[in-house]
Amino acid sequence: MVVILILSLLLCLSLSFAFFCYFKLLSVRKQLKEITAALSDIQGGNGNRKILAVHNDLTAELSYQLNGIVYCYEEQIYKLKAADEANRQLMTSLSHDVRTPLTTLIGYLDAIKKGIAGHEEQADYMETARLKAHSLKNYIDQLFDCFKLNSGDFTLTAEKIELAELTRNILKNWIPVFEENQLQYEIEIPEQPVFINADPDGYQRIINNLIQNVISHSHADKITIQMYIKKAAGIIRILDNGIGIAPADLDHIFDRLYKCDKGRSDKGSGLGLFIVRQLTEKMNGIIDVQSEPGIYSEFIIHFPAAELHLQD
Repeated sequence: MVVILILSLLLCLSLSFAFFCYFKLLSVRKQLKEITAALSDIQGGNGNRKILAVHNDLTAELSYQLNGIVYCYEEQIYKLKAADEANRQLMTSLSHDVRTPLTTLIGYLDAIKKGIAGHEEQADYMETARLKAHSLKNYIDQLFDCFKLNSGDFTLTAEKIELAELTRNILKNWIPVFEENQLQYEIEIPEQPVFINADPDGYQRIINNLIQNVISHSHADKITIQMYIKKAAGIIRILDNGIGIAPADLDHIFDRLYKCDKGRSDKGSGLGLFIVRQLTEKMNGIIDVQSEPGIYSEFIIHFPAAELHLQD
């Protein structure tokens, strides 16, 4: 009798376990079908679709992992679309900004060749053609820098450089340009050495782009360039008394291809300040801009000082 009771109990337990496993299997199969349907939906382009996980379900961990993979996938898709749109804008800008000066250049040269321009006009035409050629070269240089900065293999050679003397040498080349453009200049660079860790060519490109930005777009009649040490940083400050930058433009002034349009020259490429920020950040620097429309614009760059030779 006892044996029969034990066998009956074991049979009941076995049947209960079998029913439990059966219904659990049905639940898992149902969840797997839902996961398959969700993945098909996601594959079809619905990136907002999520796989719902049942608490304590055997497929819960699988659902969590798949949701993570889908999130990463959608993030990559978003970045690819953003990059594609940026490249599309770049190609549109390239088509316009290269074609315009090139067309003008060809027009002036054709006029000289065909004898349309008189003897006195020829000199003016040649000068205009020369300026357009330089403008085109500057744009191509900026475009090349932009492509290099966006490439994964772009590197800067960081080395200990003496910033004060390097800046003096850079500015020597700009003095004739300031005078030619009737731009008053005030330069304040300390006599003592200022050391930072940076790439010399990258630093020169930063300074050149910022000064060119003042000359091309600010309509200023005075530029101030200062350098000093403050709080363990070498600081470069470039200030002009031009038309300034509208508050709505300040947050986008370093964006690629961004151009301010009110009262400012439209001959820029929209790449110069983008390159400035990219180079500054790649050298562990920080750049900030402040402006009051109609009064001034000020760009301030902070580079970590390698050695402090000056006091605040």
